[in-house]
Amino acid sequence: MSKVYVIHENSEWTVHLTKRLEELGVPYEEWHLDEGTVDLSTAPPEGIFYSRMSASSHTRDHRFAAEFTGQVLAWLEAHGRTVLNGTNALKLEVSKVLQYLELNKYGVKTPKTIAAVGKQNIIKAANIFAGQSFITKHNRAGKGLGVQLFHSIEALKAYVEGSTFEEPVDGITLIQEYIQSPESYITRCEFVGGNFVYAVKVDTSEGFELCPADACQIGDLFCPVGEEVEEKPKFQIIEGFEDEIIDKYKEVLAKNNVQVAGIEFIRNAEGTIFTYDINTNTNYNSDAEEKAGKFGMLELASFLKKTLEEKYTTAAKS
Repeated sequence: MSKVYVIHENSEWTVHLTKRLEELGVPYEEWHLDEGTVDLSTAPPEGIFYSRMSASSHTRDHRFAAEFTGQVLAWLEAHGRTVLNGTNALKLEVSKVLQYLELNKYGVKTPKTIAAVGKQNIIKAANIFAGQSFITKHNRAGKGLGVQLFHSIEALKAYVEGSTFEEPVDGITLIQEYIQSPESYITRCEFVGGNFVYAVKVDTSEGFELCPADACQIGDLFCPVGEEVEEKPKFQIIEGFEDEIIDKYKEVLAKNNVQVAGIEFIRNAEGTIFTYDINTNTNYNSDAEEKAGKFGMLELASFLKKTLEEKYTTAAKS
């Protein structure tokens, strides 16, 4: 049997998976692709390749990790290797525009969104939301970075023309309607192997950076779940979550050849679901999982093990 190759750029987000692979006795190798080389005249090794490349890689000084990974994934696919979360997944990971187009294609409602390049065009695009609250976000971000809430065009103009304006790494800013929820939380639905694992309720009362990874709890302003037990936990797995949106999400993932993802939505006052993010570099919150007795990385490691065994058992018989 060959091995599982885990493609990533952030060891802090990957160690929880490799520990589970070790527990299950799965042979693996990490490919840390913040930089490197790929010889196009050679064939890749045999094995199962799983990509965890992140849209926020540029915030960790890995500016071209996603671009390089895209070339490596194309190389693997060209040689017929089994790639989980391959080139299609990466395209979605680094572009919310593509996410929304694919969600809409399969009947999933998203917030009204305008993509703009150039500061004057950002302000101009926001005029359609005059008189109502709206948000800006980066087309390529991750962790909710760059999300700003505005209640007026004047406030946006002051931000865009001021010193605190955050230039998106791909130059594309999204101007999006603000969905007002009766309660300050969003819901994130986790999928492994295309199957629904669980839904987690995420408290948004402290801000928009909603990374669930344990590593985020150390340094990010809005990510931490403090060391002391909170009366209101930031992440809480919803027992017995059911909604017809799950089947639509499954279709979106299947049609885009995405095996592992977390998809986030919010409900407005009328109960309508608006979906606004597909995260193909999904992370899980250990505190919430311990309380619920459900473990995303264990599910993922088991899926990788099964895929590896099926691939090479079938090959051995043929």
